[in-house]
Amino acid sequence: MSQQIPTAYIQSYGGNVIALYQQAEAKLQGAVHEEPMKAKAHFFDRIEPTAAVLKTVRHGPTPIVDSPHSRRMVVMADYEWADLVDQQDELRILIDPKSAYATNAVKALKRAYDDVVIEAFDADAKSGETGTTTVVFTDEDAGDEDFSAAAMDVEDLLTLKQLLDEQEVPAGDRFLLAAPSVISQLLRDAEISSADFQMVRNLVRGDIDTVLGFKVITSNRLPTVASTDKYGFAWHKESMGVAIGMPIKTNVSIRDDLSYATQVYAAMTLGAARLQGKGVVRYRFDDAL
Repeated sequence: MSQQIPTAYIQSYGGNVIALYQQAEAKLQGAVHEEPMKAKAHFFDRIEPTAAVLKTVRHGPTPIVDSPHSRRMVVMADYEWADLVDQQDELRILIDPKSAYATNAVKALKRAYDDVVIEAFDADAKSGETGTTTVVFTDEDAGDEDFSAAAMDVEDLLTLKQLLDEQEVPAGDRFLLAAPSVISQLLRDAEISSADFQMVRNLVRGDIDTVLGFKVITSNRLPTVASTDKYGFAWHKESMGVAIGMPIKTNVSIRDDLSYATQVYAAMTLGAARLQGKGVVRYRFDDAL
């Protein structure tokens, strides 16, 4: 059984399970390209740019443009969660904890979804027909900016926007992953114009979720670089891929090998990869400013 269940015994329990504050959703789901995966490894096929051929004569032969194809490989990983409720526990508490456990399990797996995508932003990508070629982030990124020397401001956001613009990244479906501290830093920008200040303030209040064409996603799960410095990312939806081998599934069953305790189980299978480095910008910021 869960070693924490005695705290919910009837003599000290109020009748409801109170879930402690936690990230309950996969914030990055919908901000990346998703495909189903039915094998150990999944390949995202890509077509690279080509150039038009100038026509110089009438009725000349039709030029054949050979469209270059390339691939990115994703290797699946399994994630799971389980906890137990003894039969005796259900007699000692006022509520049935199984549904609360299942909800807690799903939330944990949704956070794992975000962790997988965040790791893939600047991880080595596997390319080539069979995924044997390694592509490091700095060999293909749209930008790798360091804003950690001072608090971030709107000019920094404009820099991120420009870097994607210079790579011909479409204006729609752009996202910015930022820690809560980044939003606070923007609000304290001494040089910010009244219009920009109102824009950021509306973002904080939840009235809008888009700034300079970026849909802003706040996260407390960003990777630490050193000390209080962390990495955030700006990207286009089609630049990141997630292959889903098995969406989140839950199961509640009786474990006859464990004194007929009820097991609450949840699992998922997925993998993520950077599909187009030119659509991703990494930026470094000081989380403590």
